[in-house]
Order: sequence, then C-alpha cells, then structure tokens
Amino acid sequence: MMLLIAAAVLALTPVPIDAAARAGLPRATAVLAVHGARHVCEGIWLRDLLGKAGASTGEALRGPALSMLVVATAADGYRVTFTLGELDASLGKAPVLVADKCDAKPLAAADGPLRLVVEGEARGARSVRQLTVVVLRPLAD
Repeated sequence: MMLLIAAAVLALTPVPIDAAARAGLPRATAVLAVHGARHVCEGIWLRDLLGKAGASTGEALRGPALSMLVVATAADGYRVTFTLGELDASLGKAPVLVADKCDAKPLAAADGPLRLVVEGEARGARSVRQLTVVVLRPLAD
C-alpha cells in the first residue's frame, strides 16, 4: 500500500510514506501510553516528513504558515489535527512520531502498518492507528 502525505491547495510535493521514503529520514523513538500500558515505538518524526514535502520549518515557519493544519486520517476515516507550529522543533516541539514498530516488533494489522504516536498526551486519542494519509492545508475561515 502506498501512503501519501499530500498538500491540499498548496504547491508542495506529495511524499510517499512508504518504507523507502522513511529510510532517508532519521529514526527516533517515542513512548505510547494507551489503556494503562506503555510501549516504546520507533519511526520518524512527522515534522521531518512534512519538511521533506516542502512545508515551512524552523525560521521559515512564520506568518500564514503558522495557521496551517496537519490532518491525519486512519483507514476507518478517523481524523485528527495538529498545527504546523505545534509540530515544529523550534516552536511547539510536539513529539509526534510516524511509527512502524512498537516494542521492537512491526505493528500488528489492527494498528499499522503505520500509526501516529503523540508522546506525553494524557490520552491516546490523537495517536492514529492504521494511518493512511496526512494532509497539510490552510485553516479555513
């Protein structure tokens, strides 16, 4: 399955979230706390994937770019949002991982092949399982 990061109404390059595209980005770990259990998950930072697609990062992230929304969608249609600013390492520093392994094992079909891991949140509601697409789009008025 080819998973894509796309940019709605923007001149960004769609980037596959397949293994080959992820291989070129630095690996990281984050702790997923769900249903009273803690899991150490591995993958890449969502902010790195967004940067690869051409999203503004670091000092370039200012003005209208700060109102950009990142929408993550699961196979069943479940969606969550983040702002580009909260994901950036120089601003919000929200640790959101696109994980392909937890507890040193590939994700089970019910959770993967990819999932978001939002470390530090009190509930795992934005840790999307079965991630299919991530879209960067402007905030609608």
